[in-house]
Amino acid sequence: MTFVEERTGERRPEQATAAVVAEDLRLSYGTHTALDGLSLTVGAGEIVGLLGPNGAGKTTTVNILSTLEPPDSGTARVGGHDVRTAPADVREVIALTGQYASVDEELTGRENLVLFARLLGLRKAAAKERAAELLAAFDLLEAADRRAATYSGGMRRRLDLAAGLVRDPAVVFLDEPTTGLDPRSRLALWAAVRELRARGVAVLLTTQYLEEADRLADRVVVIDRGRVIATGTPQQLKEQVGGTFCEVTPADPADAPRVLAALADLGADAREDAVALPAPDGPATLATVVRRMEDAGVALTDIALRRPSLDEVFLALTGRPAEHRTADDPAVPGPVSVPGPGDADSGADAAGTGGVRDGREVAGAGDVRDGRDGPGAGDVRHDNDGAPGSGTQGGAG
Repeated sequence: MTFVEERTGERRPEQATAAVVAEDLRLSYGTHTALDGLSLTVGAGEIVGLLGPNGAGKTTTVNILSTLEPPDSGTARVGGHDVRTAPADVREVIALTGQYASVDEELTGRENLVLFARLLGLRKAAAKERAAELLAAFDLLEAADRRAATYSGGMRRRLDLAAGLVRDPAVVFLDEPTTGLDPRSRLALWAAVRELRARGVAVLLTTQYLEEADRLADRVVVIDRGRVIATGTPQQLKEQVGGTFCEVTPADPADAPRVLAALADLGADAREDAVALPAPDGPATLATVVRRMEDAGVALTDIALRRPSLDEVFLALTGRPAEHRTADDPAVPGPVSVPGPGDADSGADAAGTGGVRDGREVAGAGDVRDGRDGPGAGDVRHDNDGAPGSGTQGGAG
């Protein structure tokens, strides 16, 4: 893949080789601006983390890129296809997994995958073969013939992701994929996402866990109020906030003023129950601090070299801490919005033969919904960042 250098030193894929290219995307709901000139790229075999406060525009961005929402202006190409003029072609090459697992709990894991495969146009034998491949890939073979209702949360999320990969997509959109999972299940899902990258799949990940972006993302795009405010690798963003620092925690909080006085010439400042100071010389700075604390007779419970976390980056860039998703920033609808041939050509309409709902049931031909009762064939419902109420986009199925 060919890369270009940005002013931050970040290497990003050229638009000609990127799997996802969004340029100057704008979308408003009345007087509320959801996206205000947002641009980003995702390369094949790259994981890009999309971070931002609630209502920043993350879900709206994913909705536009997955053809669930047309922008007011700007352009977006996914897998080489324009989301406005060729939405059906876009849906042929993507998988979309929302915040909540949307498998049919009354069916077994195997039956769920066969069902999705059949809806997406595979013949019966091919659907069974693909289901077996995915069950093995996601470590679900032992539970393949159990009802999904008996699965743990992590198993349901893996099954949900597997359903999105029935058609071997080139681009995968993951909206908070590990929400509510225990640490073990989260690690298992991370491994599955890394495997996607190894296979050359482009992944755009939104998450409320900054550690997740730190561990998974090749690049991070931070957005706020519908605009990109920072982009780079996790390490580059941390360096923008500050380099390595030394954190000193006195055994007696009352000794904090003495610690500050002893380290004042090194740029120390108070941080809750600890004192922090720049550590440009790394271990040498640490040794200096230890000697000074010994000379001052201050007992410590902890002293360590640390780097800024993505949480601190997020706070410095947006002026507010990372938050859990609220009603203003709802989950992206659906586990898979990849209808087969016969899709309508409206950018907001995901209709067509083999449509899929995420509301715990499978729709008839030409119908995609997001888990709420909605209009008939050919309609899509969704909420968006900051949108007043539910938006409904309709079209001929």
